[in-house]
Amino acid sequence: MARCYSAIVPNRQMPRPSRSPLPDIWLVSDARNDHGLEHALARLPRGSGLIYRHSHLAPADRRARFEALARAARRFGHRVVLSGTARQAREWRADGAYGAAGKLAPGPATLRLVTVHSLREIAEGRRARADAVLLSPVFPTRSHPGAGTLGPVRFHLLAARSGVTVIALGGMTGHRARHLPTRKWAAIQGLARSPTRVFPIHS
Repeated sequence: MARCYSAIVPNRQMPRPSRSPLPDIWLVSDARNDHGLEHALARLPRGSGLIYRHSHLAPADRRARFEALARAARRFGHRVVLSGTARQAREWRADGAYGAAGKLAPGPATLRLVTVHSLREIAEGRRARADAVLLSPVFPTRSHPGAGTLGPVRFHLLAARSGVTVIALGGMTGHRARHLPTRKWAAIQGLARSPTRVFPIHS
């Protein structure tokens, strides 16, 4: 596995520097957690991130909901990233764009978060000049019930060889984040619920 990956992404290659440090915790939006997003944003540590998807909405409604959530997020110093093209992210005044590598490659320079699931997709994310990749699914997730997962060991192997900032996604909670080799993680339901503590404490 390591030999195969080294052929795809040389370990000596380094990612381009980000314009500012990326948040450690990212709340990902969709139809299932929409009703609790304002509350969840208020509970996140200051300077966290929101990845806005809401692909279930009609274009006008999607834009209106984005504007409302962006205002709520920025009251707490959170970064706001739009699922869409880099050009659309700039037009909507988002802090960055999120999606598959092929979607984000064209367009103006902006923060780029790329969704990946495999070695080859990590390489594609690097070629698209991703600031970070969201590697998933680490654990079983309600989004894809019964689907295969990376698990902590394979996640660790991929993250160690990625050469780019890795954000863990898929069944993530604060408890699970403590046991992964990254400070950065993202969740849909895991951050929209209201447990007494959802954020990991790193020593």
